[in-house]
Amino acid sequence: MNQWYKHLQKPTWAPPAWLFGPVWSVLYVVIIITFGSATYMYTKSQITWFVLLPFILNIVFNIAFTPLQFKFRNNNLALLDIILVLLTLMWALFKIYPFASWIALANIPYLLWVAFATVLQLSITWLNRSTGFLGSDGV
Repeated sequence: MNQWYKHLQKPTWAPPAWLFGPVWSVLYVVIIITFGSATYMYTKSQITWFVLLPFILNIVFNIAFTPLQFKFRNNNLALLDIILVLLTLMWALFKIYPFASWIALANIPYLLWVAFATVLQLSITWLNRSTGFLGSDGV
């Protein structure tokens, strides 16, 4: 975790930094299996492009979060991005459920974590609003 993020104001209920790595590691295994299965279903014409699209957008937004938050140090863009992660995930689970309910159900922990992460990012953005997107250390 970089120094800039460590110096941001965070809510008292924010989890310790060490927790994020293990949680995301487990979630990424589920994401790879389930999103891969959705892609496979698309290649077998079991689902349409419109069912697969939110999965693709979700991965793009998920990948974008880390550089927005930690490289560009932009809480506002990171907040917008995590909201898009949450919305595309809800869209994906809604669209896939009629075809493969197990994919939707397997992603419930991901959905819950992203919902939590969205509230956390909203709180961090709000608490650090006076500094714009820079941390309290000014770097």
